[in-house]
Amino acid sequence: MSAPKVELYTKFGCGYCFRAKKLLDDKGVEYTEYDITVGGPKRDEMQERVPGARTVPQILIEDKSVGGSDELAALERAGKLDALLGL
Repeated sequence: MSAPKVELYTKFGCGYCFRAKKLLDDKGVEYTEYDITVGGPKRDEMQERVPGARTVPQILIEDKSVGGSDELAALERAGKLDALLGL
């Protein structure tokens, strides 16, 4: 089984972004990070992929939004994150 695709939209200096990346790093999960600090096409892409998204991080696993840092941590506490990550 291959690892699922994990993507994060982040901004420089964002504590929530740091927390989400640390959780994924601690689990040894590879992810693609899109820095939208200055806006641009990746910010527009984030809003297309996650309608209504106004905050970062926005985390997608296999193209499905799981929310932000708090939601990622909640999945971990509930014991559901490892299954989503194929761990």
